[in-house]
Amino acid sequence: MEKSQLFRDLSRRRPCAPAVASLASFSGIPGVSRSATDPASRVALSKQEAVHDAELVRCFNAGDENAFDEIVTRYRGKMFSVAFSLLRNHADAEEIAQDTFIRAHRGLARFRGDSSLATWLHCIATNLSRNRYWYFFRRQRHATQSLDCAFGEDNPATISDLIASDAPSPAREAANREFLAQVTVCMGRLSDHQREILTLRNGLDQSYEKIAETLGISLGTVKSRIARARENLRGLLVQTYAGIEPGPSSFLEWFEPSRPSSACG
Repeated sequence: MEKSQLFRDLSRRRPCAPAVASLASFSGIPGVSRSATDPASRVALSKQEAVHDAELVRCFNAGDENAFDEIVTRYRGKMFSVAFSLLRNHADAEEIAQDTFIRAHRGLARFRGDSSLATWLHCIATNLSRNRYWYFFRRQRHATQSLDCAFGEDNPATISDLIASDAPSPAREAANREFLAQVTVCMGRLSDHQREILTLRNGLDQSYEKIAETLGISLGTVKSRIARARENLRGLLVQTYAGIEPGPSSFLEWFEPSRPSSACG
């Protein structure tokens, strides 16, 4: 049975059938409770639980799948703790716990009872955890740490939460590339004079004074030509991106070079 299917089935099953007695019914030893702390009571409780586990195994091997549900309920937390104590990773420990019960589900028919069910499950979880540990050790995983790994059980923050980044997201980068491609297409539809002056200003990042000197025109003419060229380019882009409002500041921030403002700017 596949791992995911097994645990989906466990989550859908009803509580254990009446044929499987609860731990409370094994109260033949007076004064024993799960909260017992003195040595004699702990030994008595351990024997009591072993008897109950043996009954669960017998019922499961007789065809009662609900008995296995109770085994998982009783020992899943312990198996997780066994795995986590060695692997120190919640996801790995959870997977080892699941694998432990898959092995148990397949092997309970051969369980002879030479040891207690708890000891048998503990051995399975320990062996799986050791195998996983050495598998990662050979691949130097012990020398690395996932950025998404929590600092600890009491601190869910991750390393990635502490790393500030101004880099755009992949979605933003893709949108920028698409927009720049459209700008290039629309630039090609401008007149030669408008395309030239925008290339000098935005492509080559030249100042108004340098452009005036290069083209042999006045500073005022440079500013007016750039303004008209930008307005025409905005209009072409609005036709491409119909959802963008053609307001006076809609595209200015995309076309204005990032230079300190000056009296000529």
